Amino acid sequence: MELIKLLQKEMEQEAATTRKMLSLVPVEKFDWQPHPKSMTMKRLASHIAELPGWVEMAITTDGLDFENNPYQPYDVMSNEELLTFFEESLKKGKEALANADVNTFSKEWVLRSGNQVYSRDSKYEVIRMAYSQIIHHRAQLGVYLRLLDISLPGSYGPSADDMTF
Repeated sequence: MELIKLLQKEMEQEAATTRKMLSLVPVEKFDWQPHPKSMTMKRLASHIAELPGWVEMAITTDGLDFENNPYQPYDVMSNEELLTFFEESLKKGKEALANADVNTFSKEWVLRSGNQVYSRDSKYEVIRMAYSQIIHHRAQLGVYLRLLDISLPGSYGPSADDMTF
């Protein structure tokens, strides 16, 4: 199977799990955070929702400079808006992959803030990083939800909430 098809399949599989997790985010807990250094639930969930769009950014640009493009978190006001934002971001990522030229995947992509370079990676590595970030932050969201005693769906098999002992 060719690389783009593999990436598309993985994106679809991860989107199904991400969609289940984001649908559980309670609006009344948007401002909740487990620790002062942690993101709020809303900030974490909206960041997860935006990450599939990083695939488009990796494919269509040569980098991101935070000095010229300060990060602006998307301010969702409801769970429905959160899920809509996720679906829009996912659509951008999927369309970018569908139109991608695998021959550009080895081109360098730079993450920086002005003269401070955070990373220099290939476009392919940035796509993989976006996927990994979705999984990483989704796991954080799972901890948030667990601490609020919200049952969790399985990700790669059943969760403890799906099991009967």
